[in-house]
Amino acid sequence: MNNNETLKIISNETKNSIDQLKIVTPSIYASIFSKFALEHKVDLDDESKFAKELMIMECSNLTNMQTQASKNARKLSENADKAINAIKEKDEEILNEVLKEAKSLRREVEKLKESIYKDELTHTYNRKWLHDNLLKEDSSSFKEAGTIAMIDLNYFKIINDTYGHVVGDKVLIYIANQLKKTRYTVIRFGGDEFIIIYPKNISDSKATSNLNRIREDIISKKLKSHNSSFHVSFSLGVTEFKVDDDINEIIAKADKEMYEDKKQIKKRVTGI
Repeated sequence: MNNNETLKIISNETKNSIDQLKIVTPSIYASIFSKFALEHKVDLDDESKFAKELMIMECSNLTNMQTQASKNARKLSENADKAINAIKEKDEEILNEVLKEAKSLRREVEKLKESIYKDELTHTYNRKWLHDNLLKEDSSSFKEAGTIAMIDLNYFKIINDTYGHVVGDKVLIYIANQLKKTRYTVIRFGGDEFIIIYPKNISDSKATSNLNRIREDIISKKLKSHNSSFHVSFSLGVTEFKVDDDINEIIAKADKEMYEDKKQIKKRVTGI
């Protein structure tokens, strides 16, 4: 694993840790980052060199994305002109060529969207997808009605502290894959928190029942790490929302339900 990949992991671990903090100062961030760097045996004396490498890599990625977007826009414009001319001339051969190019362009656009909207670790959607697809433009209001579920892992810090962050990442991937069994949209909201968006025909009670079945299946199993094994579980809060409801108020409501659920589930599942 190269330095850039290691630093990405350390950065993600740091971001996941500070998600739980109400206030983060530069010195707090630096101390948490240093702790994870020490665990990964990364010498921060070379920080300026690493920072330069990361900046070059990110600038390169951004440039490549912009170049691809410009290329796609140019192709789309050319195809539109071709299609108009072909329709005028009734040229089926050119129309078929335009259709083939349009399909190829659509695949390229889908790849670009995936790189923007997917969480790198769990391959669930991210917050940007949530805001761009579910909310009205330049607003915090929902475009459509539905049901939202907040998911928060139990004892996740203990798993990280006991087995390390590599195992912690594997647990997040495992939970994300289990949540995908709902067949509805799964979003990594931050750290060990996920959101599931159900359509409006799925009530809060039906969504809760759906997630309870998945949770009971997870609780019944043990995950292995080397010669040890442990349980994982999650808490959930579910609430319905209407068109024009404010997402922050709905998430706060679901979050409150989730913490009430956490009190109950932790009476049953007392550790890992």
